[in-house]
Amino acid sequence: MTDLEAPATALTRERFPAHAPVLAGHPLVPGVRLADTSRFGDDTWQLKHAQTQRHQNAIVINFALVPEPFRPTAKELAFLLLRGDLPPGLKPVRSIASVRKYLTGLNAVFTWLQGRGVTTAAAVTPGDIEAFTAHVAGLRVAHDTREARHRALRLLWLFRSTIGDPLTFDPASVGRVPGAPSRTGGRGGRENATSRIPEQVHAPMLVWALRWVDDFSEDVLAAYEEWQQLDRWTKKSRKRRGQEPLARAQVIPSVIGVLDRYRAEGRPLPGWKGGANLSHLAREARVQRGTLGAGRPSGKLIRQAAAELGVADDTYLRTPMAGLLEGVPWRGPVPYEGIGVLTRLLQTACYITISFLSGLRDSEVKHLKRGCVQVWRDETGRIVRRRLHGRAFKGEADHNGAEATWVISAPAHRAVDVLERLQPARQKYLFALLPSSPGYVLQRGRNEARTTSTTNHDLSEFRDWINTYCRGTGRDDGIPPVNGREWRVTTSQFRRTLAWFIARRPGGVIAGALQYRHLRVQMFEGYAGTSDSGFRDEVESEEAIARGEKLGDLITSDEFHRLTGPAAAEAESRLAEFERHVQFQGKVINDAKRLQRHMTRHDPHIYPGRYVTCVHNPDRALCRRDDGQAGPSLPDCQPLRCRNVALSAENTAHLRAALEAHDRELARADQLAPFVRHRLQTRRQELADFLTETAVTGPDTKTETP
Repeated sequence: MTDLEAPATALTRERFPAHAPVLAGHPLVPGVRLADTSRFGDDTWQLKHAQTQRHQNAIVINFALVPEPFRPTAKELAFLLLRGDLPPGLKPVRSIASVRKYLTGLNAVFTWLQGRGVTTAAAVTPGDIEAFTAHVAGLRVAHDTREARHRALRLLWLFRSTIGDPLTFDPASVGRVPGAPSRTGGRGGRENATSRIPEQVHAPMLVWALRWVDDFSEDVLAAYEEWQQLDRWTKKSRKRRGQEPLARAQVIPSVIGVLDRYRAEGRPLPGWKGGANLSHLAREARVQRGTLGAGRPSGKLIRQAAAELGVADDTYLRTPMAGLLEGVPWRGPVPYEGIGVLTRLLQTACYITISFLSGLRDSEVKHLKRGCVQVWRDETGRIVRRRLHGRAFKGEADHNGAEATWVISAPAHRAVDVLERLQPARQKYLFALLPSSPGYVLQRGRNEARTTSTTNHDLSEFRDWINTYCRGTGRDDGIPPVNGREWRVTTSQFRRTLAWFIARRPGGVIAGALQYRHLRVQMFEGYAGTSDSGFRDEVESEEAIARGEKLGDLITSDEFHRLTGPAAAEAESRLAEFERHVQFQGKVINDAKRLQRHMTRHDPHIYPGRYVTCVHNPDRALCRRDDGQAGPSLPDCQPLRCRNVALSAENTAHLRAALEAHDRELARADQLAPFVRHRLQTRRQELADFLTETAVTGPDTKTETP
């Protein structure tokens, strides 16, 4: 009899001594001793001492929130999960955050049972399980939340041999319990359910993020530098830095110097609540605020200057805004108190740019450090590749993560450069809390980077800023609602969305697996979407629509009658038949659903590409798809040899450009290795012969080998 088949047994409390450390066996953050961590007998367990990722909130389990009859059972399960003392077949719980999620689900189960009058797990009946299933199904919560409730309930059965109050039967045996874990523990083969960002949201958000990085960042950074110099003389900063204000004898000369500068610039004094902002003038003069009171000599000087120059409606920084948006300054002067919002928006724009253009997870982005980009240049100094170095956590054996490298684009590199200028030189993490944030204190250790929930709030704030700005300036490139509601962008959606775009490219699944550091292509497919989820069907449907639009362009243009190559005659025959069924009548169908319906019924299996137009006939194709789907494998195309090839004028232009590129390379043949030169000459000759055979060779095409 296995442990899972053993009958429930009463567990003595000796298995759970009150003095037992709950974090035993977990690596602790530097400087923390196991003796200083929470014990089993504590009503509140502090788990932050084993949290090593900088962006995580401190995790606390408060058992006082659990209904009293079930409190001992909740403690026992939490202890066993943390210790990894699991029944056979249950997948180990890898993270402390996962334990907290189990306990959250358990608390919901216990609260519901108590409300039903059930005070022990052993007293639960099949009728209770049916009622609980109906209760959870009626909740207006996320699908994963409903599944978590059922998984938590089933723990009371799976741990029946090691807890004092288990269920007496498997709840999954009472009909089908949604979300019941398999013997391996997790979600099994269920596809990642994270939503991707709709294109009508993603496109403007990324465009605005790039505007902030490329067009607005210099203004924000310059204003931020001015703000930092002023902030050094606030009372809070002086106290933190141990810096004293100017001596009393220096107050009047310093105030006169500040006021003379306002006169020279013709600027009104900074305003606050209808009068001059004495706190700001004190910062500028580097004196204590109290020395500028109404009864002081300096106060009289300020009143005279205010009468002469006037008082502004707010306290503005001097830094001018030089950035342009379509030839017009993107904003006016920056208020002193507004710099916190601007720097946070800029940091969020960098997050959006890096997340979408790199494929990093939120935890990986948050652990990026100063100097994380390495640039590889060729012998001419041209940038060949940008490598981003960081740490990956998911799936790694080490709780501190493993070193990882990603190849990034120039915009993501520029975003990193902006972040390095945005953070103080002593701060190594690029997504740490900024000094302009309320309550800023230089963090060390946990929470040294912004938390996931904080970044989700920042993303909503960025979306709201875009829409407010567009409404105020009469622009039409804001972020529209989706199904009548504002779309809430979260950190996990960027990776999912990039997976979608990669998967739609030829060879995209392989590219996605490499970019996402997945060891198997199937892992990427599971992230981007599986056939069960409709992801692959959706991709193929959109590809068919795009192909139908391209075929419609061929039919309605002169190229329809100018196709050449081995399969040109068959291509024209298929296109004519396609035109007869679809009845383009000189125009392309604009209705995507209608075009999809026609492609499903009358697909001519013609696949326009960059260099060739494939008129697919599987019997003579030189390529083979390994996913069991119909159609060609365009990344494996052998255009110079395959008999399925037809050429449009656009294809021919690209082939000629390739021939010219070969000629440019061979012009420096003496600099090439013999093998490389020979291969290049052979490929160039094959291409020239192919163009000659298809009777599309231009007047300048050479046929001899250089």
